[in-house]
Amino acid sequence: MPIVDAVKACFRKYAHFDGRATRTEYWWFFLAVLLGSAIASLIALRVYALFSLVALLPMIAVGARRLHDTNRSGWWQLLALVPFGVIVPLILLAQRSTPLNPAELPAGAQP
Repeated sequence: MPIVDAVKACFRKYAHFDGRATRTEYWWFFLAVLLGSAIASLIALRVYALFSLVALLPMIAVGARRLHDTNRSGWWQLLALVPFGVIVPLILLAQRSTPLNPAELPAGAQP
């Protein structure tokens, strides 16, 4: 998935905490937010604050979807709030996708 498609998908699903996000979708969006934050901080503090507020919810949502893709709960992201706790979610976010269990599929859906 190219970076432009990943950013579009993440902002389109900015408040969808269910479903799955691929590794490439998450990390391209992470890179885009990182670069956007760096550019916004060079412009002005208020621009940086506005960009951070706009990107916060989509970043949390795509992180939850990425953790769902590794068959983990999105609540693992809360470990980033404690000192050195960000290490565990980063390791979990970098793991490969796990196949979807047929029991987890909605009624009538194909794997």
